[in-house]
Amino acid sequence: MMRSLSVFIFYKVLGWKLEGEFSTELKKFVIAVVPHTSWHDFYMGLLIRKIIRLQINFLGKKELFDSPFGWYFRKVGGIALDRTGGQNKVEAIANEFKKRDEMRLALAPEGTRKRVKELKTGFYYIAKEANVPIVLLRFDFDKKIAKVGEPLYPTDDMQKDFEKIHDFFRGAVGKIPEYSFIPEEND
Repeated sequence: MMRSLSVFIFYKVLGWKLEGEFSTELKKFVIAVVPHTSWHDFYMGLLIRKIIRLQINFLGKKELFDSPFGWYFRKVGGIALDRTGGQNKVEAIANEFKKRDEMRLALAPEGTRKRVKELKTGFYYIAKEANVPIVLLRFDFDKKIAKVGEPLYPTDDMQKDFEKIHDFFRGAVGKIPEYSFIPEEND
């Protein structure tokens, strides 16, 4: 029922397309979602998750889970993140992967909904530390296409890996276009 409703809303009401597929064989991976310019990205992710029938977790600041809607964020796969300083967040999140049989974690590597010139690297180091691939997901609100990339396993050449990542996200337009991520051209 909920999947049918999600399919109807995503494809018919909103007029979006989904290109590519999430591997059902991979039980653990980090999903890097770009651009993240608006709260609309959250429900788009929830719709896609229902359509593809995979449990996908996400991180949220711990204050979200203390709010009146905290129960909802936990129910839909949220993991509270304590953002106070002095903690090794990469290691803590990588350990979550090691504790679970299945974990697909969606992150917004921009770290904000405002425009940035560089992606934060935490998602990359989490995947590397947890020994899991990164699956890229780009939301293009201009073309109404959500595109899923092939799994990317982090190597020892971070610069080359980020060139591939930037190429995948280049040209995607967020819900608020002026906040869209535009990779530096010297990649």
